[in-house]
Amino acid sequence: MTTLLLLAIGLAAGVLSGLVGIGGGIVIVPALITLARFPTRTATGTSLGALLLPVGLLGAWRYYEAGELDVRAALLLAAGLFVGAYLGAEIAQRLSEEHLRRGFAVFLVLVAAQLWFR
Repeated sequence: MTTLLLLAIGLAAGVLSGLVGIGGGIVIVPALITLARFPTRTATGTSLGALLLPVGLLGAWRYYEAGELDVRAALLLAAGLFVGAYLGAEIAQRLSEEHLRRGFAVFLVLVAAQLWFR
């Protein structure tokens, strides 16, 4: 794992987050698993750690300036994310690496299929 690889993954996730609102689960976790060879749980935990403070702060500010940020909805989503991330981490700790990785792959395929056929 190199510093440049991690910076590149973060940059790609940041650009895509600002562009279409994705980042952690769709970009960072798969990149850490495939490119940096992180185990799935380590990739997920590292992604959450990276997203703690900077998650979309400047991007959200730009959308706010343009009048395209629903602050109430964002705060409600944040409350759900706060509790949900803890519950998800609890579940992940109980699954095998193989089941977690395969479940994540199925999730990605389902999201891609929904976007494709809409």
